[in-house]
Amino acid sequence: MKLVEYPDSEMMMMDLADTLASELKNCLLVHDHASLAVPGGTTPGPIFDSLCAADLDWSRVHVMLTDERWVPDTSDRSNTRLLRERLLTSRAAAATYVPLYADAETPEEKLAELAQGLTPELPISVMLLGMGTDMHTASIFPGADQLDHALHGDDLLVAMRAPGAPEPRITLSAQVLKSAMSRHMVIVGGEKRDALERARHLPPEEAPVAAILSGTTVHWAER
Repeated sequence: MKLVEYPDSEMMMMDLADTLASELKNCLLVHDHASLAVPGGTTPGPIFDSLCAADLDWSRVHVMLTDERWVPDTSDRSNTRLLRERLLTSRAAAATYVPLYADAETPEEKLAELAQGLTPELPISVMLLGMGTDMHTASIFPGADQLDHALHGDDLLVAMRAPGAPEPRITLSAQVLKSAMSRHMVIVGGEKRDALERARHLPPEEAPVAAILSGTTVHWAER
C-alpha cells in the first residue's frame, strides 16, 4: 500500500482527478478502450466534477460503479444517479455506462445478466475506491450475508445484504477489485485514517478493505 497525504481535500480531489485522467489517456494509447470503475457516496463527487471535463477520448471509456444499491436510478440513494449528475456530463457524457442495476425486485435475478455485461471490461483499467469507517470497501461489508463469497469466491458480482443497510446491494467481488490494472482509494478525515491503520493489521473477514490494500495507492486529507 502507498499512502499519499495532502494538505486539504480540495487539492486532493483535483490532483486525483488529474491522475485518473492521465492513466485513462495512457491506457487508450495501447488499447481500444479503457474501463473506469468508481464508487458512489458523497466523497468522490468533487473528483467527478473535475474529471468529467478532462480532455481525453471519452467515447472510448467505459464507466461503471464498484457497487450499487438495488434501487432505480430515480432514487436519491442511487449511485447511478450520482454518476449521471456529476461524472457522465460535460466531455464525459460521451462515455459508455456499464450498469450494475436492472429492473427486478432482487439483485439475484439479474446477477448473471449484469456479470455478462461486465466481463468484456475486465481487468478494469483504472479503479477508484472509497472506504467506510467500518472498514468496508465497495459493498463488501463486515458482517454481510455473503461476505465470505465476496472475499474468496470466483463470481464477478455478489448480491449483499448487510446490517444497517436499508436495501440490498450489488458489488464487484474482491477478485475483480484486486485484478484492476491501477487502483486508488480516497479517504478524508482522522476517523477514516484511523480505520485504515486498523485494517492493515486485521484479516479481511473483520476489515474487508484489507483484501485490496496491497498494490493500492491511498489518497488522504485531514479535511
